[in-house]
Amino acid sequence: MLLYIIRHGETAWNVMRKIQGAVDIPLNEKGIRLAKITGERLKDVPFDRAISSPLQRAYKTAELVLGKRNIPIETDKRIQEICFGELEGTQVLNVDPLHPFYNFFADAYHYVPARNGESIHDVCERAGKFYQELIHREDLQDKTVLIATHGCVLRALLQPVYEDTSDFWQGGVCPNCGVNIIEVKGGKSTLLEKDKIYY
Repeated sequence: MLLYIIRHGETAWNVMRKIQGAVDIPLNEKGIRLAKITGERLKDVPFDRAISSPLQRAYKTAELVLGKRNIPIETDKRIQEICFGELEGTQVLNVDPLHPFYNFFADAYHYVPARNGESIHDVCERAGKFYQELIHREDLQDKTVLIATHGCVLRALLQPVYEDTSDFWQGGVCPNCGVNIIEVKGGKSTLLEKDKIYY
């Protein structure tokens, strides 16, 4: 099994540094362009299946990467972005250490979510269940699968793959339309490419 796990393209809220989370924000023009370029560079990859977060910024990214391939896109809420609760929609330019969002990047595992939000552990649990179920699916063992998701969930998905998981962010957030390629053989995952960009 080969997995191409991609972060969605850019959105207006990415540019404005607004907390998106589970808010369903569309791609902006640049995000569409980056996804199209990525799709063009991956045009020779023989995708068999595609799975996306149900949020439109991820789903549209999957559509644009697939291009004219006649492959239906499954959706799974387990790879939807982390919910930030009441912080969603707020703008974060300079995060004060006392701000509830501060530890999200500085010390992710100890990030305390705002009201109605999820923790990193919550996201790792649901993403981990999705990943384990995926790599053990008998019908996908010899397939190439595109997975379109989000920055935080992408890192959560790949926790079982990274050699050192002490840094949740692995040095930083995956860039928009960054692609991680994983080979799975006999239930063992190997990271072939990390955060590769094609634009």
